[in-house]
Formats: sequence, structure tokens, C-alpha cells
Amino acid sequence: MITGAGGVFKQMLVESGAGEMLAEQFIQYNFMPLLSAFLVALIIRLLQGSATVAMITAAGIMAPILMNLDLSSMQLALMTLAIAAGASGFSHVNDSGFWLVNRYLGLTEVQTLQSWTVMTGLLSVVAFLIIFALSLFIT
Repeated sequence: MITGAGGVFKQMLVESGAGEMLAEQFIQYNFMPLLSAFLVALIIRLLQGSATVAMITAAGIMAPILMNLDLSSMQLALMTLAIAAGASGFSHVNDSGFWLVNRYLGLTEVQTLQSWTVMTGLLSVVAFLIIFALSLFIT
């Protein structure tokens, strides 16, 4: 159901033209596509909680931007990894994974935020830094 809702949300962005409008803004202000993909996915993840929805929605938002760029298959793979890294960050109370960790480890909500949320945030940022470093060598 969550995946379906994410697909619907992504399609609403596409149909309403919001995705293209965002794409135009990114192009106008010369945002780095890799960083944009990461940040869009991360922001969506922070706002609504689901990594799956964040990935699907970020891909839908980034698609019009990527269509205007001449990217190799390796660069597209890095873009996909950047979206996944952003969508994996900062798991919190809106995420079912947060509650799995909380319940299975017998942690309080505060302890889960201090451990799991911080860990997923670090994982996300470190993953993006590695992806960015790789992008400097991949054409």
C-alpha cells in the first residue's frame, strides 16, 4: 500500500507539472544533479518517513532533469545511488523500520532516536560522500 501511495504521489507530481517546474528551478540555478537527487530524497524522507515513497517520489521529480542531461549509464547508476542514500537517511517515528528497531531491541523512543536515527543519518551522509567522490572519476 505504501509503495502504491508513493507511486500515486510521484504521478501527481508528474501530471501536475510540479516535477517539471522543480526541474526548471534546478537547471536555472545550476544545482548539481547528484546533490539535488540526494537532497530531494532526503527531504521527502524527513517529511513523510517512508524510504520507499521517498525513492519513488525523488525519482519522479528528478526524471525531467535527467532527461535534459547527457548522462552515461554509470552516471545514472550514481544518480540512483544518490537517491537511495538520501531516502535511507534519518529514520524517525513515521518509519516502520524505526519501530521495528525500537521494539526488537527494547529501546525507548528517545534511545531509538539517539541510536537508530543518528546511525541512519550518518549512513546516508557517508554514502553520499562516497558516491560524490566516485562521480569525480566516472564519466
